[in-house]
Amino acid sequence: MPKAWGRHRFTRFPPELGDQETREIRYRMHGAIETTIVSLDPMLNGALMIRHDATLRTPPARCRLVAAGPWKLLALAAVFALVPVPALPEDSLQTRIGELRFTHGFGPGYPTDETVSRLFEEIDFQRACQAYLWAIPLVSTAQWQYSQANQLGAENGQIVFVESYQDKLGGLTYNVTTPYAIAFIDLTEGPWVIVMPEGEVRGAASDMWQVGIAQMTKPGRYLFVGPGQNISAGASADGYTVYQTPTNNILLGIRLMPRDRKARMALLEQVQIYPYAERARPRPRGYLTPKSRTISAAHPRGIEYWERLADIVDREPVAERNRLLMAMLAPLGIEKGKPFAPDTRQQRILEEAVVVGEAMAKALDFDKSRLADAAYVEGSHWDVDTTCPPDQRRAYYDDLDGCAAWFYEAVTNDIGMHGMKTGKGQVYLTAYKDADGDWLDGGRNYLLKVPPDVPAEAFWSLTLYEVDTRDIIHNDRQIADRSSRHSLHIDTDGSIPLRFGPDKPDAPLEANWIPTEKGRAFFAMFRVYSPAEPLIDRSWVLPDIAKAASR
Repeated sequence: MPKAWGRHRFTRFPPELGDQETREIRYRMHGAIETTIVSLDPMLNGALMIRHDATLRTPPARCRLVAAGPWKLLALAAVFALVPVPALPEDSLQTRIGELRFTHGFGPGYPTDETVSRLFEEIDFQRACQAYLWAIPLVSTAQWQYSQANQLGAENGQIVFVESYQDKLGGLTYNVTTPYAIAFIDLTEGPWVIVMPEGEVRGAASDMWQVGIAQMTKPGRYLFVGPGQNISAGASADGYTVYQTPTNNILLGIRLMPRDRKARMALLEQVQIYPYAERARPRPRGYLTPKSRTISAAHPRGIEYWERLADIVDREPVAERNRLLMAMLAPLGIEKGKPFAPDTRQQRILEEAVVVGEAMAKALDFDKSRLADAAYVEGSHWDVDTTCPPDQRRAYYDDLDGCAAWFYEAVTNDIGMHGMKTGKGQVYLTAYKDADGDWLDGGRNYLLKVPPDVPAEAFWSLTLYEVDTRDIIHNDRQIADRSSRHSLHIDTDGSIPLRFGPDKPDAPLEANWIPTEKGRAFFAMFRVYSPAEPLIDRSWVLPDIAKAASR
């Protein structure tokens, strides 16, 4: 029979045994005699170690000591109480990752070679899944930068201007109602200047982790200096607003607010981006338009996800908060300063972890029950989408799940996007399920009856997005949104019945329709710009999306 060690404490112990180091005893359990080896060395306070037959998992609470040795029998009739401690597992454990085996049981034994290999495999897989979630905001900007440079041909510091439905295909949850001007700037060779003109134009700069660096809300010259670079002593005196960035690459977003296109384009022409070294004779990098070319800003799948991560990790400094995750990446073949060349085992783990990691991201994003601040109103299937704080930090931890959820679905995150807390800027509500709790399906028809008097001092919009790529919904009519800037049908009670689904509704509801296509899932985002108090205090409530008949 295999043997196992169990620890038992006697509440009353015979003093005759207290002066011996080791002796053999026999004690009676349920009428059976069991031979044991007792270590009396740890006898203080009545504790001892008993090696007994492994089939006796838990000795009875009371037993009678009948004899002890090794050289003579002691006439003992003491009856004492036993306080059992559960015996340790034996040499084989069944776990969620399969059977784990040990040479002498889990406690006193070594893991077998096969078990060591299985555990290392699981360690690396679990780390890869968590690394996927942790890296989502970084890989998002790296992929976006890669796409603008390689698919559109954008130079360093050159603005990509997107305004049409076709332009916005491929970008993560772009708003169809307003144009975007986006540039990536690589500061590796030195600081760069951004000149913001007078007028209805705003800008914001973020690092590659999508944490904000600067809000450019006033006209003037802004100087961005990379990590470790010296700031020119005379820059501030020369009228520059200076920012030192935590990453070598930065993301610049510019909002052109005039509704008149000619006025927007005039402002865009006045935005200037160029290296500080060219300040005497600047050569602004200007802008380009996609011209029917599309980008792929969604997080890559397969080994390409890790290729993008390895590349940006090598190009950027390692922040203190990310050192632990860098240690987790090293056994997977991703190390700063080293080429990414995974072996067969690493590649297999990484390719599986991409699938599981993205599945985890989908769970966090599309079911926000685990995210703080996501609740809209009780019982509603709408969520407050922007839950991750702009600096990605909560009181005692970095918001890993909130970041993974938001940046899987969208890009950038500044205080202006948290209108449900601040009462300013924008509010983003998202729905992934209908009123019955069923996932939204491109093959079904739906109705969203927007109540009268939407509390939006600027405007509101409802946009549909593909679950697969999180970009605007794909359809032949090139319609992805309906908003207060459209000529919509309004019911007699003042409500606005928005329709979406594969079947075109009859007039006059066709004007309120967003086409979807069978075979793909979608989600909905309701934006409110410059929200008013009834939205913030929930006295005005957006109802759930309901299933609708074909017409």
